[in-house]
Amino acid sequence: MPQCPAADSVGTMASLMPLSPYLSPTVLLLVSCDLGFVRADRPPSPVNVTVTHLRANSATVSWDVPEGNIVIGYSISQQRQNGPGQRVIREVNTTTRACALWGLAEDSDYTVQVRSIGLRGESPPGPRVHFRTLKGSDRLPSNSSNPGDITVEGLDGERPLQTGEVVIIVVVLLMWAEKVTIHQHHRRLNEERLREEREPEEKFANNLGMGMGMGSGRA
Repeated sequence: MPQCPAADSVGTMASLMPLSPYLSPTVLLLVSCDLGFVRADRPPSPVNVTVTHLRANSATVSWDVPEGNIVIGYSISQQRQNGPGQRVIREVNTTTRACALWGLAEDSDYTVQVRSIGLRGESPPGPRVHFRTLKGSDRLPSNSSNPGDITVEGLDGERPLQTGEVVIIVVVLLMWAEKVTIHQHHRRLNEERLREEREPEEKFANNLGMGMGMGSGRA
């Protein structure tokens, strides 16, 4: 079965082929309209592109897609500034809006651009976003050179406890306090029981000692 030419090559082929007497202007008009629809069906560029979770050797890039557009994948262009390290990450059949960037060089500047992949091709590249990886000894991310374009979040910083976590801690402490109270109560009862059991024996021993003393005195 003959293969159909790609959509982008149809216009080139049409311009190179001589106009056949059997090829009417109507057919050429339909081909031109079809090419225009193909370009119109391409998704728009991603928006709100941000870089988060900055580490020495990794980062996470996320983005949003305008509503009402069919997107089946993404393409990310990653470029290290002042050094080698250009990489393109492409994935289809996914609706994810984030991607982890691994294998980065520490304390280095990078730029990323994201494209959306639709049913008829890729979108124009989104805004170029700059970020800088951390040094190996850093725990918290440094400020970005473009704070208006990039959202930076640290994972190692202290975070306040959530309400559910506080409730769990309080319940565990109450259960532990109740268990300690019950244990002390049982221990007190055992001590009283032993004391009550020893009292008759002590009285008997005292009476026996007194009786023997009186008997020896009479003798």
